[in-house]
Amino acid sequence: MTQIMTAENVHLYYGKKEALHGFDIGFDENQITALIGPSGCGKSTFLRCLNRMNDLIENVTITGSFKLQGEDIYSPRMDVVKLRKEVGMVFQQPNPFPLSVYDNIAFGLKLKGIKDKQVIDQIVEESLRKAAVWDEVKDNLKKDALAFSGGQQQRICIARVLAVQPKVILMDEPTSALDPVSNAKIEDTLVELKKDYTIIIVTHNMQQASRISDNTAFFLNGDLIESGKTKELFLTPKEKLTDDYLNGRFG
Repeated sequence: MTQIMTAENVHLYYGKKEALHGFDIGFDENQITALIGPSGCGKSTFLRCLNRMNDLIENVTITGSFKLQGEDIYSPRMDVVKLRKEVGMVFQQPNPFPLSVYDNIAFGLKLKGIKDKQVIDQIVEESLRKAAVWDEVKDNLKKDALAFSGGQQQRICIARVLAVQPKVILMDEPTSALDPVSNAKIEDTLVELKKDYTIIIVTHNMQQASRISDNTAFFLNGDLIESGKTKELFLTPKEKLTDDYLNGRFG
């Protein structure tokens, strides 16, 4: 299995306070990796290291090696805008731009300098189809994206990420604000998307991690306690802390 992204000896500090305590992890191409653990354990903080979203927070120091297909993403030569196209992000709360559905998806394409309307039309449709929301919005592409339901908005946000053809999609609890039906639709979408993309998802939902992920990493208090194949980690965890967490003994 090829690893598309690797992180080695990861340390992160807020001022002098160390929040991530030095660990290594790799992400297999065309797989879904779930990051699990109790609130405040560092999983979202770590996720934001992977497309340099923590650069936007004052007083954060990150050390270690982060590579996307062998390229150092913290190198001074790295174009951060380009990185965030290759490593897209979907957040916990759906955050479509206050624009039409069409303009939400076309936004990144226009930033890339694509002007051909036919090309944009095609990519908008393809992206909305891949995000499993085309049938619900195709007759209302000019309608404000904020006028749709939460689950539809979240799939529009996924389509917006897909339009710029990322290699990796980061997701920070993308279904926690949604109803069970929307949740199921997005899970089905993610399983379909991994044929073409690598997905790294932070989730509090153990059932979700066991249903959709190929690999799971368990975080606790800024440490990576254990990672491996989801089935093995859930059925025969190597670490007692993992076993305790999965069986509801804390967290």
